[in-house]
Amino acid sequence: MGSPPAVQTELRRRVREFLSTRRARLTPLQAGLPVTGGRRRVQGLRREEVAALAGISVEYYIRLERGDASNVSDAVLDGIGRALQLSAAEHAHLLGLLRAGTTAVCAPAAPPAQLRAPVQRILDSMTTTPALVHDGRLNVLGSNALGKALFEAMTGTNLARFTFLDPAARTFWADWDTVADDTVNRLLTAAGARPCDAARTGLVSELSSASAEFRERWARHDVCVHSSGVTRLLHPLVGELELAFESTTLDSDPGQTLLMYTAEPGSSAEDGLKLLASWSAVMQR
Repeated sequence: MGSPPAVQTELRRRVREFLSTRRARLTPLQAGLPVTGGRRRVQGLRREEVAALAGISVEYYIRLERGDASNVSDAVLDGIGRALQLSAAEHAHLLGLLRAGTTAVCAPAAPPAQLRAPVQRILDSMTTTPALVHDGRLNVLGSNALGKALFEAMTGTNLARFTFLDPAARTFWADWDTVADDTVNRLLTAAGARPCDAARTGLVSELSSASAEFRERWARHDVCVHSSGVTRLLHPLVGELELAFESTTLDSDPGQTLLMYTAEPGSSAEDGLKLLASWSAVMQR
C-alpha cells in the first residue's frame, strides 16, 4: 500500500522541483560535456544530457523527474546522483522523496515529540554551554538554563517561526541571512527523511504564505547539512556574541537534534556567556 493520492501528488511535485533545480545549476562544462556553439534554450543541463550521464533512457529520466519512481533501482539513483553531482545530503533527500512515494505508507500524524528525562538531565548538567534539543519541525523540546537565557528574546518555541516571522530575529541574529538559509536547510533535510509529516507540511505552508524570504529559499531546494559552524547574535543583555555551534542527532530519538553553542576561550563572547550564566542563576533563585 502506498501513500494517499494527495500525498502522492505533493511528493511528485517536490521530486520534479528538486531534480529540475539540480539540473538548472549545472552547466555542460561543469558536467564534463563538450561545449558546442549556439544558444541553449534551457538553463543548465537538458534532460537528455542528464539521462546520458546517468546511463538511462531519456524517457525513463523524464518519468523519474515527474515523480514516477516505481521500481527504480539504487543503481539508477546512484547514476542520477553522479550525473547531477548531488551531495550525500541531496542524494539522501531524493531517495527519501522517491521511496516515500512508492514503498512507504504514510503513518498517521505523530503526537508531539517529547524530550526524555535522561536527555533533559544531560542538558541540565551542561552549565557553561547553552544547549537545546529540537525536533524535525524545529520545535524546541527542551533546553538548559543557559540555553533559555541565550534565547530569551525568542517568542514561542519554534526556531523557524522565530527566524522568519518575528521581527526581533533580524536584530537577534547578526548573520540573519545565513541563519535563514540554515533554517530552511534543516527543514528540507528533515522533509527528505520523513516526507509524509503533515505537521511539517503545514508549517512550511504557513511560513511560505507569511514570508517571501522563506518561500524563495524553500523553492531553491538547496539541501545541505551544517552540523557545525560559527554564528553571531546580539543578545539584549550581554551584547554581541560570536559562538561556535555543534549539532548532533540523537540516535535513540529519531528526528531530535542536540544543538550546542560554545565561545572561544578568553574571548569577549566567553565573558558574555559567563555574565549570562550568572544572570540566569540569579533569576532562578
